Amino acid sequence: MQEKSKPVSGRKTALVTGSAQGIGRAIALGLAGEGFDLVVHYRSSKDAAEHTARLARESGAQATTVQADVTDPQQAAALVQSAHEAFGGLGVLVNNVGNYVQKPWLETTPEEWRDMLDSNFSATFYTCRAAVPHMRALGWGRIVNLGYAGSQHLLGRSGIVPYASAKSGVIVLTRAIARTEAGHGISANVVSPGVIETSVSKPLTEIPAGRLGTVEELSDAVLTFVRASDYVTGQVLEVAGGWNL
Repeated sequence: MQEKSKPVSGRKTALVTGSAQGIGRAIALGLAGEGFDLVVHYRSSKDAAEHTARLARESGAQATTVQADVTDPQQAAALVQSAHEAFGGLGVLVNNVGNYVQKPWLETTPEEWRDMLDSNFSATFYTCRAAVPHMRALGWGRIVNLGYAGSQHLLGRSGIVPYASAKSGVIVLTRAIARTEAGHGISANVVSPGVIETSVSKPLTEIPAGRLGTVEELSDAVLTFVRASDYVTGQVLEVAGGWNL
């Protein structure tokens, strides 16, 4: 019987969207350290993306960079295809891209609304839709989408309505993928960060742990789902220091 808790037939490629720096870079380097070859995605931060790729190569991985605007369905699909072809098969997709705006919801413009949904939700749909057929062909795949701590609780955060709405949609989409891909060796899960060291807003007094989370802690949570068998699917893991409990 095929063992599905690890990539089949040798090394596999991991694609992390928005992995030029910050959280995406930490996740990408964590995957490189696990033996995955790496596609570093960026939209405009080419130099930072190349630096991430160099760091991955130093850990023994193969790595390349690909530019794309993943809010465009054609570019998102082309990115996934490039990742699949880069080193011999796409096994891991991590959706990290997503803009953030904080303001009262009545002051949110239609343009900001569309941007929040496009970058956080639609982009995730586009890349997952393109990646699943490749993972089915491999008989193995791990999809990890980044949510937002509290989004599964449907909290009414009036200052980040479009962002929170998009991240709640990510959970619904991920669970739908988990359900349809069960039995194909593919899992789909969500890691929901709370207040991380790179966060725009840092309400430290609201966090029971009394500190900010690190990008390495978030990367470790993603790796938990990547390492797990495909029987662990459709789950949400918060990395939030007790926030929202």
